[in-house]
Amino acid sequence: MEFTVLAGLGGIGFVLVGLIVNAIYLRSGLPLPTSGQGLDAATDSYDGIAGALKRPSVVVPVTWLCLTFFAAGLLSVLWRGDADQGAWALMGFAAVVLQNATFTCIEALRFGMATAARHGRGSMAGLWGMSNVLFGFNQAFLAMALLGFTVAGVSGGLVSVWQAGLGYASAALLLVSSLAAPYNVEGGNRLGLAGLIGWLGWLAWIVAYSVTLLLR
Repeated sequence: MEFTVLAGLGGIGFVLVGLIVNAIYLRSGLPLPTSGQGLDAATDSYDGIAGALKRPSVVVPVTWLCLTFFAAGLLSVLWRGDADQGAWALMGFAAVVLQNATFTCIEALRFGMATAARHGRGSMAGLWGMSNVLFGFNQAFLAMALLGFTVAGVSGGLVSVWQAGLGYASAALLLVSSLAAPYNVEGGNRLGLAGLIGWLGWLAWIVAYSVTLLLR
């Protein structure tokens, strides 16, 4: 099987598994950083869902594997162009690696908060604040990935006009939302709608790019 096929399957797999995991999280009552919950409400939620966190988190590393396959496949295709195209593609790949590393920390922090909520709650404030800000800043990496791979894809003829527009618009929304991250430290939700729309655009953009890779 060619690597570009694995990359296309990886992109679609990332979207599907990611949506399923997030749906399970929301159903279990996990207070996501974009939920707007305050510290007390988040602490009570984590206290009640400590056991439920483990089951969906088992498959979370699969999303990072799928996304890395997707990004590496794009890089392998887009690297063959001129120097500028390769540089933009490398920017996109680096951003995906950074987002995987950042989200690993966010996932680990959730277990830290679940433990803190059950044992004294003293460190919950710091962990909750760190999780909120880190989640917000991570959107900047998504914006970089969108921008890098979109510019490189346009140059290489892989990206259509509508997909380019989607990529640029989603990148702008995610970057703007990331700027508000320090103001969400207490559990606020400033510019959360912009981030949500940008994230949904990111998923649609991945599916479109994955289909392109599968049809090559």
